[in-house]
Amino acid sequence: MTKSIFITIPWFSPAFKAGGPIQSIINMVNELNSGYRFYIYTSNSDLNGEPIAVAQVNEWLPFNEHTKVWYATNKNRSENLINQVAAIRPDWIYMIGMFSWHYTLVPLLFAKAPHKLVSARGMLHPGALEQKPFKKKSYLLLLKALGVTRRTLFQATDAAEEGHIKTALGPGAEIRVAANFPRLLVPHIPAEKRPGMLRMVSVGIVSPMKNYLLVLQALEQVQAQVEYHIYGPVKDAAYWETCLEQIKKLPDHITVFFHREIPAHKIPGKLQDQHLFILPSVSENYGHAIIEALSAGVPVVTSYNLPWLHLEETGAGINLQPSAETLAAAIEKFAAMDHDMYFSCSLAAARYAREHTNLEALKKNYDELFNTGTRP
Repeated sequence: MTKSIFITIPWFSPAFKAGGPIQSIINMVNELNSGYRFYIYTSNSDLNGEPIAVAQVNEWLPFNEHTKVWYATNKNRSENLINQVAAIRPDWIYMIGMFSWHYTLVPLLFAKAPHKLVSARGMLHPGALEQKPFKKKSYLLLLKALGVTRRTLFQATDAAEEGHIKTALGPGAEIRVAANFPRLLVPHIPAEKRPGMLRMVSVGIVSPMKNYLLVLQALEQVQAQVEYHIYGPVKDAAYWETCLEQIKKLPDHITVFFHREIPAHKIPGKLQDQHLFILPSVSENYGHAIIEALSAGVPVVTSYNLPWLHLEETGAGINLQPSAETLAAAIEKFAAMDHDMYFSCSLAAARYAREHTNLEALKKNYDELFNTGTRP
């Protein structure tokens, strides 16, 4: 029997600046291509508020054979959402993210469907809740007071996030664990590597959560010749200004290039000549950019606060407790490698990505998820 899933998400393709959530849903609706009909209700803008190039707004457009997308303008956005849910009568409303008025709270409180599912998307991680804590805690208290948490299913992507959701919403919250669908890239021929030099890259929103400033502070301690490329939209302008001040302090043998954001289809090409992907995030719900880098054969330096662990044991990279000292040591380690040693790490990264993803198991997991129900 075909399941009808109505997805609400603030941004969707061709928007790309919001990163991971968009890629998660693209991957999901492409992989779940049998037994599902998806209706994606989203905005007609990107993360920065700029309009995106779509053929029409405020009507359903095809995305693939079993998926349609509604790009909503600001006018009557919530009213149209409620009306479209009523017209389609989906089996599920699937909300991506916790703190959006139009795309989480409105469908939770005012749209009617047999089952409702909220994907927390890492937003209930303790580190994430420390950003604007009063506003977020007040919002969560409101959800509990309205009884929403007793009538809604919550999605965690792993056991750690399941714990974060229980801590934030209470032990009565009903939670299912279902990981995100990855996009695995074709492994490329490892870039030529000489000892004493390193090309490294980061892809992600520029905000304190990603720890860019800490990477730049670490580079001040590094003796090797490093070329560092950053791709990502600036979400926190004041934070980026601090990063720019730190860049001015770097020695001549460290070069930093900032390219702003790039669409997903250009990422493989930008990874091709890089030796190391670095993103020591405070927290990552999943880390699409990280698994994509690994799958392309680019080793990764990151924190322990994401699903991709045991990188050092497998030779695919390094997990660490982020500090300027630990990051500098990790960068120096990769900079010191010769080509043969680096080649082994590149192969290990590509192997790690494939050994830690199982698309058929994920499909079965989502089939089970969408065949469960929420409590009455």
